[in-house]
Amino acid sequence: MNHTSTAPVTVETLRVPGATLHYEVRGAGPLVVLVGAPMDARSFEPLADLLAADHTVLTTDPRGINRSTVDDRDRDSTPELRADDLARLITHLDAGPAAVLGSSGGGVSVLALTQAHPGLVHTAIAHEPPLHHGLDDNEELRERTEDLIATHLSGDVVGAWRKFLAIANIEMPEEVFQLMFAGERTPQEAADDDFQYAHMIRSTVRWVPDTAHLRSAATRVLIGIGEDSSGQLCDRSSRALSAALGIEPTMFPGGHIGFAEDPDAFAVRLRTVLSEGGPRP
Repeated sequence: MNHTSTAPVTVETLRVPGATLHYEVRGAGPLVVLVGAPMDARSFEPLADLLAADHTVLTTDPRGINRSTVDDRDRDSTPELRADDLARLITHLDAGPAAVLGSSGGGVSVLALTQAHPGLVHTAIAHEPPLHHGLDDNEELRERTEDLIATHLSGDVVGAWRKFLAIANIEMPEEVFQLMFAGERTPQEAADDDFQYAHMIRSTVRWVPDTAHLRSAATRVLIGIGEDSSGQLCDRSSRALSAALGIEPTMFPGGHIGFAEDPDAFAVRLRTVLSEGGPRP
């Protein structure tokens, strides 16, 4: 990410059980939290800058990724652990309850946060959470994910990314793939990928939400889908979860990472979605 922030940024760390979290705060106003996994705070910088005009915006690196260090790199980063981290960050800022947008694995983190700490979240938006539970091909996806993990851990990085995109039903031109995934990786990028495959992805995609609890929560729970994600795994998983919750999906511009590809359009849509919730304390 080569984005240069246009809003003043406060960069801090917070010590939590088993980890030291890197987090960033922009702007002033109602609290919005932007969450990824394995994506870190850098992916949300353009969107955070836009929202900071009238919100306090919190972004963070998930534990074990980039600048958020963990005491034990052999311990899994589960949705429950990441939810606890988010709860501690929101409590630390003392600016909640918050609107929380989580994308991909971050969407799973947000759902886990809402289940465990509903009082901290007034609006939870899980954008394309890659949950296999509830899909007809759940068992096949489990096997393919295990094969994906084994491929990466064997050292075949490029092969693992090909399998990742195949599972996700994401197609891209070969030259784009080569540019994104086949080049030289920095030591930090290699460490982050290793941690993601060894200690994040399995517990994330296998996580089973308590849909009855989420339906009954005072928190407004929305499942976001990118308008360009039709046919992809996260489109299927998000529609299945929406149906289980008895709600319609909330559509956003772009694809799986629309917030990074076109942050201006995404910010406009997100502001509309947040305003539709009505005034909050």
